[in-house]
Amino acid sequence: MRDLGLLLPFVFAPVHIFALFESGKRGARILNKTDKKFYLVREDVLPEAMKKTLDAKELIERGKAESVFEAVGRVDLSRSAFYKYRDTVFPFHTVVKEKLVTLFFYLEDRSGTLSQLLSTVASCGCNVMTIHQTIPLQGRANVTLSLNTGGMTVEIEELLSTLRKMEFVEKVEVLGSGA
Repeated sequence: MRDLGLLLPFVFAPVHIFALFESGKRGARILNKTDKKFYLVREDVLPEAMKKTLDAKELIERGKAESVFEAVGRVDLSRSAFYKYRDTVFPFHTVVKEKLVTLFFYLEDRSGTLSQLLSTVASCGCNVMTIHQTIPLQGRANVTLSLNTGGMTVEIEELLSTLRKMEFVEKVEVLGSGA
């Protein structure tokens, strides 16, 4: 019996990683992403070689390394390990193209806060699916946004960090996510 697996990170982990692989008696081989099972696992249980492969791939994609040799040298990974995992380990956002995330905000009751919040969300490439805002009580309003993050231009952590830094945002909570 073959051992099939696709490792995924928690959606809001610091680094989004997953590996697509099939292991057997003769080692691992690349699988088609569309016909395999998916498993959600934490990043900290992945082998270091997989994490370093992702780091090296990111250096190459962002132009911070001009070659595989340079990239693997910078992350302290052997070229053989890089080539073993390069086609089987991908950032989470490259596979999940349409993702829904629901965020809950505690906002100070000020003029224009919802507009600024929506502008920030839109500037990150998110599509707002639903908005629910409560009537402000004691100087605070609650807002729930459901977002399609399929077109996001930044990582979800960066969006959350940007939103938390807004002076009128008291708290941001992730209520849920799903594809």
